[in-house]
Amino acid sequence: MEFDFKPYFEKYEKLVAASEAAFERVRNAHHECVKCTEGCADCCHAVFDLTLIEALYLNHCFKDKIAGNQKSTIEENANRSDRQLNKIKRRAHQEFQAGRSEADILADLARERVRCPLLSAQDLCELYECRPLTCRFYGIPTAIAGEGHTCGLSGFKPGETYPTVNLDAITARLQEISAELVRDLKTRFVKLADMLVPVSTALLSEYDEVYLGLKEAPVEDPPASRRKK
Repeated sequence: MEFDFKPYFEKYEKLVAASEAAFERVRNAHHECVKCTEGCADCCHAVFDLTLIEALYLNHCFKDKIAGNQKSTIEENANRSDRQLNKIKRRAHQEFQAGRSEADILADLARERVRCPLLSAQDLCELYECRPLTCRFYGIPTAIAGEGHTCGLSGFKPGETYPTVNLDAITARLQEISAELVRDLKTRFVKLADMLVPVSTALLSEYDEVYLGLKEAPVEDPPASRRKK
């Protein structure tokens, strides 16, 4: 593909660097509360989706850094996770259609546990340096739509005041980068920037010119026995 993703990846990496710095500031100020250590994989079972720029970046890293049996194992894990997530999301949609409140459905989704396909048998991330922003903030206080969240294994106490990362602002910046990419891509899929997918789908997808709306999908010839004469 001729399109150069590098400028958009660089913008994303700047956001990653700022996010890492924010995490370290909180850890330094409240080191006794942040329990993140190597081998702790609580965050690696959380259910969340990626914006377009995150999905493209993770897919790029996966293809660039992982190969052979390791790649095959991760793809098998991703297929398994994808099936599990599809069931969870289908059930959530059915409950919403049946009239259950969105808040209750989201609360249930936050309690779901699905093993990340990048989590190794040793409970280590296979692409740690490329992990999404949600993974990087897990373990310190965050806020979404004004509601606070933190890892249940941390030492942060409910009702007390701590430095808190506004994830709405982070998401807005991710969507902004995604929108810039889609604008410059000149794709026929104008809603591509609104795409949200889980890690498993980002790993398995082929982000080629057809997927990105730059070319039409090739039309395959029907089997010879079914062709019109």
